[in-house]
Amino acid sequence: MDTISLILVIIGALNWGAIGLFGVDVVATIFGGQFSIVSRIIFTLVGLAGIWCITLLFRDKSDSSEVMK
Repeated sequence: MDTISLILVIIGALNWGAIGLFGVDVVATIFGGQFSIVSRIIFTLVGLAGIWCITLLFRDKSDSSEVMK
């Protein structure tokens, strides 16, 4: 779950970087606009992944190393 969440957060960060630098929402462009159902699902999953990744900040270091194995 941690790895999937981290991948989704990275996708979201890259998308925001593209919006900031180039004014292009890559996810919306690929999936038919900001309000298409697929884009909204992806945006929701990225948001939930971000919330999940907050828990990574509060875990013991020993727990984090075991997850990555």
